[in-house]
Amino acid sequence: MRNIQKLNKFLIFIIFSLPFATSAEQDADSFFAAGNWAAAADAYASHTVEHPEDALAWFQLAVSARQAERYDAAFAALARAEALEFSPVRVSFERARLNVRSDDADAAVAELQTLASSGFTGVNFITGDPVLATLAGHSGYDAVIAAMTVQAFPCEHDELFSAFDFWIGEWDVHVAGGAVAGSNVIERAQRGCVLIENWSSASGSTGMSINYVDKTSGEWVQIWNAAGGSQINIRGGMTNDGMLLTGTIHYVANGTTAPFRGLWTPLADGRVRQFFEQSSDEGETWTPWFEGFYTRKPAK
Repeated sequence: MRNIQKLNKFLIFIIFSLPFATSAEQDADSFFAAGNWAAAADAYASHTVEHPEDALAWFQLAVSARQAERYDAAFAALARAEALEFSPVRVSFERARLNVRSDDADAAVAELQTLASSGFTGVNFITGDPVLATLAGHSGYDAVIAAMTVQAFPCEHDELFSAFDFWIGEWDVHVAGGAVAGSNVIERAQRGCVLIENWSSASGSTGMSINYVDKTSGEWVQIWNAAGGSQINIRGGMTNDGMLLTGTIHYVANGTTAPFRGLWTPLADGRVRQFFEQSSDEGETWTPWFEGFYTRKPAK
């Protein structure tokens, strides 16, 4: 019993020995999480008096004060957070928000321009911010977003990545005699950096490919894999006859590999001709492997 009493006294001593500021910080965090901005601002202000080097607390004070429409206090707190080397990106975002709320759109845009010049490419963080998004329509803001979008999603703005766009779509595929060979869907993915193919044959077999530009060589690449175990790895680019890719085909079932090439030609009537060939003599002669004519499915 005596030991328990001593332990209780020790715990009470420890609890009452904790700095009051720790409790104040916890209260501030709770107010912040609950969106009680005025109370959070007051609590963080009290905490920073005791802990003036707490950069995060100064930043949270700036955010809380902005939300409570205490803009002068918010600017002052943010300047203190910046002086303490708090996250430059977060400081820039918050200063831009403050400028918006202070009806200084030009200053807000200038802050975003500085952010973009530093190499920041997270354009979605800006366009998705409910405060900063209100700048849409401001010529400077629109220009910053456009420039940042090019940096963030370069494939969408590189002509080389659009060379194979004529193949994009939902297609019915027929052989030269008119019989149905299957259907194919080619879709743009990863903001234009990749084309994904999903093939279903009339007999029920399936296959898929990923198609992209290897920017180190400037070549288009196709990597194909089918349920039946055919693996195609070809590369090349646009010619006068269409997209010509050459490389190899490997058959998983028997372990053999052979030279292989494919040609996709956009036709005047809107169709696309796909012509595959395989060689059995290291490319000296070629044998047709598949010829299909793509017709776009009717719009749904």
